[in-house]
Amino acid sequence: MSYKVLTSEAELNEALSNDSFLLFKHSLTCPISAEAKEEFEKFLDDSSLPAYMIHIQDNRDLSNQVADQFEIKHESPQFFYVKDGAVNYHNSHWHIKYDTLKEVVK
Repeated sequence: MSYKVLTSEAELNEALSNDSFLLFKHSLTCPISAEAKEEFEKFLDDSSLPAYMIHIQDNRDLSNQVADQFEIKHESPQFFYVKDGAVNYHNSHWHIKYDTLKEVVK
């Protein structure tokens, strides 16, 4: 499974219209984010949910909109599992691991 990189408010709104989806906020310059991205991408091979990514440096406004929408403080890297329109799970930094994602995303 692949993901779509969100670059506009319209694309973010389209993602938010899904009942369930995965979202990864990625820092293009952070080595921790690069490791978390690898874990996210590995997990996507086992997932059928729509998946999206926001590159923080290129789209900070979208990242802030996600923080406002879900009332969850911005961090990067940051992973969200949205189920039935609400955040079912989120985490950041070293906590974004394949095994953890496989356990919590059902």
